[in-house]
Amino acid sequence: MKNIRKLAIIAIISLSIGIIFPYVNYAIDKTYQQLKVLVDVLEIIRENYVEKIDAQKLVYGAARGMVKQLDDFSQFMDPDVYKRVKSDTEGEFGGIGIRVDIRDGWITVVTPLPKTPAFEAGLYPGDKIIEIEGETTKDILLEEAVKLLRGVPGTKVKITIARDNEDKNKDWITKEITLTRALIVMENTKFRMLDSNIGYIKVIDFTGHVVEDVEKDLKKLKKQGMEALIMDLRFNPGGLLMASVDISKLFLDSNKMIVYTKGRSQQNYQEFKANSKAVYSKLPLVILVNGASASASEIVAGAMQDNKRAVIIGDTTFGKASVQSIIPLADQSALRLTIAKYYTPSGRSIQRDDKDKGHIGGIKPDIEIKVTKDTQIKLLKQEEELFFPDSQKTTSNPKTMTPQAGEKVKEKDKEELVKDEILERALEILKARDILGNLKVNSE
Repeated sequence: MKNIRKLAIIAIISLSIGIIFPYVNYAIDKTYQQLKVLVDVLEIIRENYVEKIDAQKLVYGAARGMVKQLDDFSQFMDPDVYKRVKSDTEGEFGGIGIRVDIRDGWITVVTPLPKTPAFEAGLYPGDKIIEIEGETTKDILLEEAVKLLRGVPGTKVKITIARDNEDKNKDWITKEITLTRALIVMENTKFRMLDSNIGYIKVIDFTGHVVEDVEKDLKKLKKQGMEALIMDLRFNPGGLLMASVDISKLFLDSNKMIVYTKGRSQQNYQEFKANSKAVYSKLPLVILVNGASASASEIVAGAMQDNKRAVIIGDTTFGKASVQSIIPLADQSALRLTIAKYYTPSGRSIQRDDKDKGHIGGIKPDIEIKVTKDTQIKLLKQEEELFFPDSQKTTSNPKTMTPQAGEKVKEKDKEELVKDEILERALEILKARDILGNLKVNSE
């Protein structure tokens, strides 16, 4: 009842302001009429619904409904959800081992983490989790879904997944899976030396510690004789804006633009530029991307592409270029609101628009190589063997899901590996560059 009175008072004040300032009277009057509808609905429900209803729940429901009209990334969080968001800084947790995002109103798998319950059960990028424990996930808050999926290692969770049918005229293929949660230890990067003194770093996520990990990996690769680098951002869902900016600063110098943000408010305009010098400004660089590369990974790819600092190879990226801000509210609830979009140095907005089929969004690679979903799935499965061919095959400890030493990869297994066309093209380009460089020196 207090909330209803509060809304009514706001409406009356708004009307009074309209009387004092006639030139805004029309706009105020229109807002008052819109607020009055909300107040009337709340009052009618409170007085006439068959059962007694908590007015607070109605107000929160109305807030969620308003925010739902905006985009997939803006969300209203009640006090419990907001409290979890503020405290969710664990480096390891009990769960099923997937990175998820909200896409088209559904919880969608971005990447299954290798050697985890989700990976072993065959969850793949693009799968939609449409039910958790029999309850629909349509329009669920991301934080609420994560809470339901996480839990004590050893406990079970039942989910229903939906996968796009190759025949676009047919419905989704659905499957019910019961998973046993395990202790998931997060990884930020993987690295190794490839042939011809070419280093390889796979950046898995843009967390708060990813810059430190990339710097450590680069130093180790440099000691091993690295003369060129392939940075793999495929299936990287993004993360922190500043993490992408700081990684870009390792390769860009001369105060070049990395990214800028722009919204309706002038205060949401921000520029992020490189420093005057960069440790690896001269290192030949190729970046790998695909349709699951999003957000922060697109910032890095866009900055390198626009500044002609790297060759981008793969498939067009996802196209998430929106900036969210969490705004605390008086009752400990909060609003996560899209306040701006980010733009590449040349001024490109790469935000996808699902309503406008002509605006796909994303970063279009310099060299486009489309890979079938089936091949992507096989590449994910063989990742350890493909990028670490001399390492040992691993099995999983059921409690921690961390790699345990096993038998070495057999030659027969190597022969059955799927060809990674994108990685191989990157290697070809860097090798050709080295050869052409030597030819130039010899001609002089």
